[in-house]
Amino acid sequence: MEEDTVNIEELKRPWDTCREIPLIEEVHTPWKLIKLLKIIALFAVAIIVFGLVVCSKASFLLLTTLSHEGAKTLQAEQKPLTLLCIGCSLIAPSVLLLFKSAWKACYKSSKLPRKASAALVLFFEFVVSVGMAVLTIVAMPHLDIVTNVTILSSVAVLSALLQAVAQCIVKKINIFLLPSIIASLVIFLGYGLFIALYIMKDPKDVKTAIWVGLAIGGSLLVSFNWWENYFRVISVKSKSNFLKNLFEDLTKSQNMLHIFSSLLRIVVTACVLGAYVPLAEMDWKIVTSIPSRETRIVAIIIGVQLISSALCHWFALAACKMHAIRRCFILPLYLSSLAVIALFIVPVVIYYQDYKLALNTTENINFTRYCTAAVNETNQSPSGAAASWWIGLVLATIHIWYLNIYRIQKTQDLFVRRLYEGAFIDQSLLLNTRFHIQTKKGRKKHDREDATTAMVYLCATMWHETYEEMMNIMISVFRLDKYRPNVEPKFDDFTFEAHFYFDDAFESVKGSHHRQLNSYANDLVKVITEVYGIFKNLDRTFFEVQQQIPDQSIIETPYGARLVVQMPHGNKIVVHFKDKEKIRNKKRWSQIMYLYYLLGWKLMTKYHGDWKMGGNENYLSKKIQREKHNTYLLALDGDTDFHPAAVMLLIDRLKMYPRVGAACGRIHPTGSGPTVWFQKFEYAVSHWLQKTAEHVFGSVLCSPGCFSLFRAEALMDDNVMKKYSTQSTEPSHYIQYDQGEDRWLCTLLLKQGWRVEYNAASDAYTNAPQEFKELYNQRRRWGPSTMANVVDLLGSTNIVSKKNPSMSKLFMFYQLFGMISAILAPSTICLMVAGSLSFLFNISGATALVISVIPPAIYLGLCFKLKADTQITIAAVLSILYAFLMMVVTMSIIASMVKEKTILTPSSIFIVAMSIIYIVTALMHPQELPLVFYGILYIACVPSAYLLLTIYSMVNMNSVSWGTRETKPAAEAATTAATVQQTTSQKAKTTLKRLCSWMKCCKTSNQRSEDEQLSIRQDNLNPEPTQPEPQPQNTIVDDASDNEQEEEETVIDSPVQCWKSQLESLSSDIQLQEGFLEEDENQFWKELIERYLKPVQNDKAKQEQIKNDLQDLRNKINFSFFILNAFWLVAAFTFQAFNVFNIEINSVDMHLNQTGGKIQIEPMNLMFIVGFALSVLLQFIGMFYHRITTFIHYVAFLETEPKQQKSATKKRKQKDSISNADSSSGFASSMEMSSITQEETEAEISDEADSEDELSESDIGEWEDEA
Repeated sequence: MEEDTVNIEELKRPWDTCREIPLIEEVHTPWKLIKLLKIIALFAVAIIVFGLVVCSKASFLLLTTLSHEGAKTLQAEQKPLTLLCIGCSLIAPSVLLLFKSAWKACYKSSKLPRKASAALVLFFEFVVSVGMAVLTIVAMPHLDIVTNVTILSSVAVLSALLQAVAQCIVKKINIFLLPSIIASLVIFLGYGLFIALYIMKDPKDVKTAIWVGLAIGGSLLVSFNWWENYFRVISVKSKSNFLKNLFEDLTKSQNMLHIFSSLLRIVVTACVLGAYVPLAEMDWKIVTSIPSRETRIVAIIIGVQLISSALCHWFALAACKMHAIRRCFILPLYLSSLAVIALFIVPVVIYYQDYKLALNTTENINFTRYCTAAVNETNQSPSGAAASWWIGLVLATIHIWYLNIYRIQKTQDLFVRRLYEGAFIDQSLLLNTRFHIQTKKGRKKHDREDATTAMVYLCATMWHETYEEMMNIMISVFRLDKYRPNVEPKFDDFTFEAHFYFDDAFESVKGSHHRQLNSYANDLVKVITEVYGIFKNLDRTFFEVQQQIPDQSIIETPYGARLVVQMPHGNKIVVHFKDKEKIRNKKRWSQIMYLYYLLGWKLMTKYHGDWKMGGNENYLSKKIQREKHNTYLLALDGDTDFHPAAVMLLIDRLKMYPRVGAACGRIHPTGSGPTVWFQKFEYAVSHWLQKTAEHVFGSVLCSPGCFSLFRAEALMDDNVMKKYSTQSTEPSHYIQYDQGEDRWLCTLLLKQGWRVEYNAASDAYTNAPQEFKELYNQRRRWGPSTMANVVDLLGSTNIVSKKNPSMSKLFMFYQLFGMISAILAPSTICLMVAGSLSFLFNISGATALVISVIPPAIYLGLCFKLKADTQITIAAVLSILYAFLMMVVTMSIIASMVKEKTILTPSSIFIVAMSIIYIVTALMHPQELPLVFYGILYIACVPSAYLLLTIYSMVNMNSVSWGTRETKPAAEAATTAATVQQTTSQKAKTTLKRLCSWMKCCKTSNQRSEDEQLSIRQDNLNPEPTQPEPQPQNTIVDDASDNEQEEEETVIDSPVQCWKSQLESLSSDIQLQEGFLEEDENQFWKELIERYLKPVQNDKAKQEQIKNDLQDLRNKINFSFFILNAFWLVAAFTFQAFNVFNIEINSVDMHLNQTGGKIQIEPMNLMFIVGFALSVLLQFIGMFYHRITTFIHYVAFLETEPKQQKSATKKRKQKDSISNADSSSGFASSMEMSSITQEETEAEISDEADSEDELSESDIGEWEDEA
């Protein structure tokens, strides 16, 4: 009590109120710029959608007007041309759908439909295509413009009826039932007015009656186009198994059905068009003899119509995904018909004065009389049905105003059909939007089901991180705790726990049976304490008493120790300190440790217990599947710095796309110095072009472990987690499994059919190697492991392409091209250096090639003989020389272009084109634009990165040590009598401390042995911790050698400070309470360690055998690798030395005038330039598309997340105000009331949880009945 008073007094010191707070807010992402761009983008999209739909409708109406028999622009015999264009506008969407579906059927899914499904779809497609052709080709050319604009809105008649029918069948009436009924009645009223205004005017006009009848019949047939929208609702809610099976078959065989339906539409439209022209006494032969002026006019109109329709469909989709459905989708489409009508009426007003002059009379002519004359002249009759049809369309689609959209929404969840209708783009987009029956109660239930709370486990593996690096990741975790607090009212999107797995956290101390935490583990505890205090008192005023850190718990475990910390906002941090004498250490085994603990023990065991208690197995299996699907693991490195928005954006990808097994973010290397500058540009280019191309055209092959989100369902799939826990037994395993564990895990996911994605909006920052040696050792691991995993995928191309829809054979061919390029990179660099030498010194290409091969050949030989450090030193020297050469050559080429005043040479064109691509790419990443300046250093380092580094990594692939973050063993200080001598008072004080420490360490469970309860120590209570040995990673050889290096310690029979009291002594701000594992969990850890994670025993014979096997594998691979490069160089030398095949072209200047010179192009160089240019161009296209989708995701995030945060903050403030009012009314007995309130709150939360469980079970039961 006295100690607590002292602590509170220390916290109240008024002269010590200044604080040191690290950077917490987001500073890297330019959110203000993005918000400004969001406003501009939404305004631009609204204008673009409106403009495109007006262009599409207006151009189509011009085609129908030109087809009118009274139109003067085209002669009567030339009408087949405009009818042909109308047919083209009808079938163009079908052609696009045919190509898209054929692509997906060939490379993704191609399930054949059942006969009933095919017959049903083809019947409706036939009806719709006949109605559309009759309405637009036969009837509309004989009607007036106003009628043509609005009669297309009447196609909503069947949709309005089916909305009412669907709601009645499923017995769920909502507020949209009445608008649906009224919409049907209004549209039928429009039909009545249409008939009255046309036929009743002249009942004897048979032709007009025929055109009116065909128009009404065609529009009714077209209205069947969106039957699937309502059949889906009826079949899902129906109890009929036939309807459910039919709908399931329609869904699974969409690609083949779309192929059949597209072909049917094209054929039917062609037949109707081909039959109508002869029946209308027109001749197709006139199409080939129409004058160029008329042809040009019609071509422009149809071109505008086709392009504007396709673009309007895409921008409308983007508007919905941006969560601007009302502003940028519904309103522009509603207003488009009115705008087109106004567009065609404005000329009537403009030409009114010309009409008055043309009459040449003194009679007073008013505007009404002019309009009457204009109508009578063109035989047009403005229809009163126009307003009825337009109002009917609005009422039939009013439910879209209340459509629920996720942050990022799949296209198939927004629109029922992939197809849009070019003839009436606005109606097709509105009616194609998915219809949901939304009652007030059902809407809440729908929201609750869709907003399934995900569980995210943050899993960080740590080893030798510095204090600053630990501070980065800890601040990130506490920042996420503040962003998504685990207190009422909770957010419904996700909750999380943070788990840190600290490798080799313990060290032996002389004179002790017990091992103590090393200095790195001690630093981590200090960092947690410091960051906890910062976030706990972040919002406190200067003179307000700072809140103390509540007690946390420490637990002894079979693998070492565990520290459990509850963060200020309710989320937990669990630090697992691993003792390598009890459990296998290194990164992959830490990952296996948390996979089996979090997914095996925490997720599966509770359901197994329910099953043993008699739970329904089918129900439990579905519940397990749902939880596995909504449980994510965020893999982190011990130095990763991230912000909550980055995590949210990754979660979006996995929530919306069920077959996405993993998603990675944009990794930014941090640090300073030339080595880091090189990596910054390298990472940028890799993410800008390579990863985006993989994401767009196939699947990302590697999701880095420093910041990636994995789905539990994918990790627990067959041949993934179980295979990942395989112990390396063959030489190739050590390279593929242990040197690039992140890439191997992704390889397992891809082979199992899961997709891996890249989200450029999710930024994370991690420290990069700052020394040349560290970089080379890191890439020495990455290079061979990357090659091994890609070769593994390429070797299973047929299986992977069949099992994984994202990995098409064309994408695998792209990866094959990349692999060949990587293998031939050393020889390609030699050819580039040879060209540079030939350009600088004006020597023959063959001689320059021989000279360029000598340095890397010598370096290759030395790498087989010298130690790794010496190899790196030589590589550093050669890298500097090559860098000077590259800079000289670059400047020389630029000077040559300036001197000759031309860039029309192969090398100049290549350099200029690549520069433009990289600059444009950088401009599309404005926050990363400064990285372009590091590109100069990157160019200078190309020979080092792709020649010397490749040689080093290939020759040293048998070295399976980690190579980074390794510390040298500290020399043991000699123990002398002087260092252990103490005065009498010091000895007395020391003895008292020993006794207290010994008593605290002995507070263990009764199940523990006496040996585990006692501790022994030297006279010195705080011995200097021994620094760990340099640790390789993930090999039996290295694990055993680590154990072999442990020295036998002399045990002195005296008390010692145990690791528990050691933790408590680190900070007076945090109090640790000892806890214990439950018996079941304790047994789980023992079984897991025994089965998968048992420390490797020292076996020198086995180590030697593995070492020899790795060397043999290295020799075989190196022989194949470098012999291929030798063949490539010999072929190039042959071409150059004997002039076997040379291409000569005339040199031209910027004005394409020949200068008289000749330019020789070597075939090998030409192949490299063409291949590399095509690859970069493909990547650039992928980047452009990916950048657009990333921006849409940004806008959607900014539209939705602030609203969610504001709503939760408002609820929390309301709760706090109520709580404060309650506490102030009972201030006299605050202590008693607080305890009572806490108990009541816990009881209420428990009751709410029980009720939620019951409700969720009933919902699941209902969902099972429905499904």
